[in-house]
Amino acid sequence: QVQLVESGGGLVQAGGSLRLSCVTSRSIFSINAMGWYRQAPGKQREFVARISSTDSTVYADSVKGRFTISRDSAGTTVYLQMTSLKPEDTAVYYCHVPSPTTWGQGTQVTVSS
Repeated sequence: QVQLVESGGGLVQAGGSLRLSCVTSRSIFSINAMGWYRQAPGKQREFVARISSTDSTVYADSVKGRFTISRDSAGTTVYLQMTSLKPEDTAVYYCHVPSPTTWGQGTQVTVSS
């Protein structure tokens, strides 16, 4: 079982930046991929970004060009650098491992206008 712990959320003004971190109990090299999802109030959880063990990345169209997913050299921390934040980015952000499906506890990101 993989353990995931997110951090780095907070309150930021529109146009600002935040970096989220997700620490995993197993390296990405043994779990193949990690990603970020988000859930805004009253909405379904949606995909944000994913990185594979070979550093292949995928982004949702809504964040492409503004968000960057990366990892540390050990593969045990995955980051989500968020820039040019918009109020519509406000959500709880969850770290995710696809197999076996595992979610972190979430971290709140609030973008004020």
